[in-house]
Amino acid sequence: MAKSLCNSPTPLFALILPMLLLNYPLSSNSFSIGVNYGALADNLPPPAQVAAFLKDRTFIDRVKLFDSNPDMIRAFAGTGIALIITAANSDIPSLSRLPGATSWVANNISPFYPATNISLIAVGNEILATADRNLIAHLVPALRSLSAALSAAGFHQIRVSTPHSLGILSASEPPSSGRFRRGYDRVIFAPMLDFHRKSKTPFVVNPYPYFGYSSRTLNYALFKPNPGFFDPVTRINYTNMFEAQMDAVFSAMSRLGYGDVQIAVGESGWPSAGDPGQVGINVEDAASYNGQLIQHVTSGKGTPLMPNRTFETYVFSLFNEDLKPGPTAERNFGLFRPDFSPVYDVGVLRGGSQFWSLYAALKNGNVNVMTNDKRCQGGGPTPAPTVGSKWCVAAGGASEAALQANIDYACSTAGVDCRPIQAGGPCFDPNTAQAHANYAMNAYYQFAGRHVFNCDFGQTGVIVTKDPSYGNCKYDA
Repeated sequence: MAKSLCNSPTPLFALILPMLLLNYPLSSNSFSIGVNYGALADNLPPPAQVAAFLKDRTFIDRVKLFDSNPDMIRAFAGTGIALIITAANSDIPSLSRLPGATSWVANNISPFYPATNISLIAVGNEILATADRNLIAHLVPALRSLSAALSAAGFHQIRVSTPHSLGILSASEPPSSGRFRRGYDRVIFAPMLDFHRKSKTPFVVNPYPYFGYSSRTLNYALFKPNPGFFDPVTRINYTNMFEAQMDAVFSAMSRLGYGDVQIAVGESGWPSAGDPGQVGINVEDAASYNGQLIQHVTSGKGTPLMPNRTFETYVFSLFNEDLKPGPTAERNFGLFRPDFSPVYDVGVLRGGSQFWSLYAALKNGNVNVMTNDKRCQGGGPTPAPTVGSKWCVAAGGASEAALQANIDYACSTAGVDCRPIQAGGPCFDPNTAQAHANYAMNAYYQFAGRHVFNCDFGQTGVIVTKDPSYGNCKYDA
């Protein structure tokens, strides 16, 4: 006997899903972002499930592995996701000679490529930070030999690089003073950058404002409104630490004559939980940093010294890793929990986190949904879930100085149109800081992705559901 449509959860789910998709569209990928896939945990899902999740449910199209685990590499076959795999630090001396590099390629690349889209091989990780003279001396030769071995195998599209911490700089503040550590600048970095220029591969750095902030510079580190830090040489006022760190690296490269070499971000992130009393370590600030990071590196705005650039970037990290040693924060950098639920929303989920929460609830029969299908009896029609319009405006009680700082910050963001609040514009009157801040903050909120953290503004913004438009002054929604 055929099952009743109304009593069977599967047909009902099939009816509701199209309506759900109308309200939470799985939009096409409009940006490229990567993530670091660490595995220092005892509760992570199998690699094949991870690869399928990233491909089907997220906009993440690049993944960086910290080793060359064959199970992980094999799991990404056929997904199209670009993969960075890492050669162990201990492999560097043998990789510095062509026979060793050839053997490594035969064992770690040939069995998987091109089914798995291996895009780059990272030779070790932050080698200069190890202070191991043997590894450091063999690093550039290893880059060259591995590149030659890949070419000989016919793998011309696979790039070679090595990630660096910002400890490679002896000076970074102000950004124009950026320079590599003495002794390494001409001996290590000049030939390394020459390799990158000739091979058209990126110089990979791991900028972490998290490791450089204080309570005084927290907003500066989190991309939140702040007075900024002035560079007297370039006369640039930096309003976020990430751009300052990137420009410090660029300044160091330019001193050696290699400012044209592309820079990639191998790691950057912010923890969502820490030890008691840690300032700035919470879900809201992690969402703020990573959300703004993704926007900055994919917008094409670049940095003050590198305008109009996008940066190949890998957020740290994919999962919380419960076996990582050290402070609590080290185990809480993940965007997702092991069950694939988001720790917070930074806009990488197709359809958003609300879609997938409702999707799972519907599929598991945990939501009581009414339908107006004539074959179902009882109860009236209930509309499909909808997402109401929301706007961001200034909270009551914010000081005029804070409101002006919000206006300056929002209107200095490329892509945010503040012309309506300029003299003669439809939103110029009333000519008050509160009215102008309302418009500018909302314009930024709508442009940046409409996440809660996009309306934080140092806790001076509030999200409302009543349209603040008036007269000819129309607010985006």
